[in-house]
Amino acid sequence: MAAPIPVNRIGGPLEVGLHQDGRRLTPQRRKVLELFERIGTGTHLSAEEVHHQLVQEKSKVSLATIYRTLRLLVSMGFLHELELNEGGHRFELSSHDHPDHHHLVCVRCGRTEEFESSQVLDAGRIAAEKIGFQLIESTLNVRAICPKCQ
Repeated sequence: MAAPIPVNRIGGPLEVGLHQDGRRLTPQRRKVLELFERIGTGTHLSAEEVHHQLVQEKSKVSLATIYRTLRLLVSMGFLHELELNEGGHRFELSSHDHPDHHHLVCVRCGRTEEFESSQVLDAGRIAAEKIGFQLIESTLNVRAICPKCQ
């Protein structure tokens, strides 16, 4: 299974990875990743929620910059992107502790809760091996309606 890049210190892996690609560690990129580090693993934010939180912190950053930064951080392995069927996207900090976890997603409000299941992992592994695939990760998104929206 592919292990996410550790995100313990922003100045380390992020700065090195950006410089290898000829990019800079801009204040906006730093602030986005710092936000995810502060809220920790298991919290899923949309680009709009990231923008709102940073604006509340008096950061001057455009929504377009947030979208570009989130895509960059996903491509570098610092964030994980959860694609919802309704076309929305949520982002979370990559984690070594819970690389293969699953999500319950409310189809009305977008609330997202994580869960782990060894049965889902086993089913993914067995299905991959049966067809000759090599399993990289296993995630399941369960669409449901949360108690608040019922």
